[in-house]
Amino acid sequence: MRVYHSEELHEKTVLVLLTLERARDPAVHRDALADLAVELINNGLHYCFVKPLKDAKAGFILEQSASIGMAGAQQALAVVIRNIIGRMNGPQLLSVAQSLREFMR
Repeated sequence: MRVYHSEELHEKTVLVLLTLERARDPAVHRDALADLAVELINNGLHYCFVKPLKDAKAGFILEQSASIGMAGAQQALAVVIRNIIGRMNGPQLLSVAQSLREFMR
């Protein structure tokens, strides 16, 4: 499955990854990486679930129900992602950055 992000989000992703990869201490950029991961997941959930419902013209009630459900899931995921990335050391963060780069290909 492939998710397409806006050019702006793509550029932001590249910038955060470059900053992290070039840092003496990648751990300084944990928050930026966590914020990026949350944004990418939110965008991906919208692209893969909410957008197809809108494209299918599923109706206002179904679209709103999906949006509300996704918002709850996104909030829960954000907490987990920030907790996990917030505890990673430099090499682990660089490994996550490498995985994100692979996903971008």
